[in-house]
Amino acid sequence: MRRLVVISGKSKIIATFAAVVFALTSIHLAAKAHIASLRREQARLEQSANSQPSTPSQNAQIAASQLEIHLSANPSTIDQKAAAPKRKPSETNAAPASIDQRTNAAPKRQIIISITDRQLAVIDHGHVLKTYPIAVGAKGTPSPDGDFVIINHAKDPVYRHGDKEIAPGKDNPLGTRWMGLSLKGYGIHGTNVQSSVGKAVSHGCFRMRKQDVEELYTLVQVGDTVMVRRERDAMIAKVFTAPSAAQPAMTLAAATQGSDTQVPASATPATVETTEQ
Repeated sequence: MRRLVVISGKSKIIATFAAVVFALTSIHLAAKAHIASLRREQARLEQSANSQPSTPSQNAQIAASQLEIHLSANPSTIDQKAAAPKRKPSETNAAPASIDQRTNAAPKRQIIISITDRQLAVIDHGHVLKTYPIAVGAKGTPSPDGDFVIINHAKDPVYRHGDKEIAPGKDNPLGTRWMGLSLKGYGIHGTNVQSSVGKAVSHGCFRMRKQDVEELYTLVQVGDTVMVRRERDAMIAKVFTAPSAAQPAMTLAAATQGSDTQVPASATPATVETTEQ
């Protein structure tokens, strides 16, 4: 009886061992089958990728051609600096841009003022773009001469002199536009007395007719240089002796820029302290 019990116990151990071996063998075979399946899938994906006709260089060429088509269809996306020399005075009839937009535009232009000739010229890339008649300072209140910078400009400015303040309108001595110089109180502006343009009657500022000052406002921007000359030197003679359309290219020395070259834009009419009375 005891022998039968021992034999029966051994049989159970052998059976259990065989079951464990069988289970481990099954797991091993299943793992090998799964690995083989993964390798086949990887090989298939590599083969599929190698058969694609598009390469990185081809993709770059396609992207470049699409960009070229976009620029051709949308000229406004081209760099403004490259397009700037082609600007014409007739293009200035559009509404003026805000100060922030205009100060980002390039390149900068120069203004040259001849007190003797009572004229103002806009220079673009060495060419005289446009000339305008101006009023200059009277004998007792002469206009300053030297090199300046436009440090601010305003549309429909509020005039202020001492305790006197005049809102925008037909009675405003500054007219509809103001371009302030880096010399406090002086600037280029319109006038409510159109007949004064061309004469030496101002209190030092440079007056312009309404249509002219509004056009000039669209041609120049904050940071542009202003060269004012009292004497008629060789440069002044070269700028103002012939019609602007016939002017040859010239190289002009840049004006010395002041330290205050930026004034924040304002949505409300700017108040201007000026020498004009």
